[in-house]
This record gives sequence, structure tokens and C-alpha cells, in this order.
Amino acid sequence: MAVFLARGLTVLTVSPSPSPGDGGLRAGLTADQITPGLLGFVMTAFMVIAVILLMVSMTRRIRRVRYRGQLSDAGDAGDTAD
Repeated sequence: MAVFLARGLTVLTVSPSPSPGDGGLRAGLTADQITPGLLGFVMTAFMVIAVILLMVSMTRRIRRVRYRGQLSDAGDAGDTAD
């Protein structure tokens, strides 16, 4: 049991490769080559806006169907009561 604990502690003390202080980039790469840039931002913003609009539309449709169902149920109840 002590051997496994010692191995676990040595794994935790090993420094990561590449180390965080090196910049983390391979040789020949710049930060501009690996960031999403303006196009990534525009596409993400478009997706967020599209999802919000779809949620609003879905909420309206669900309310409309629920309201029509309530009117239909009230009409059926009124017909059977006569």
C-alpha cells in the first residue's frame, strides 16, 4: 500500500510538459494562428442569438397550443352540460 502511495505522490510532483511558463506553443506557431479570432466570435454570437430566438418562438407556440387546448376543453364541457 505504501508503494502505491509513494508512486502517486511522485506522479503529482512531476512538472507538466510543456511547462506553463514556456508559452505552451510549439515552435513556429504564434498566438494568432491558434485563436478563433473575429470569425469565431461572430459565429458564436450568431449561434447564441439563433438559440435565443428559437426559444422565444417555441415558448410562444407552446402557449398558443395550450390556450387553444383550454378553449377546446371549455367548449366541450359547455356542450355536454347543455
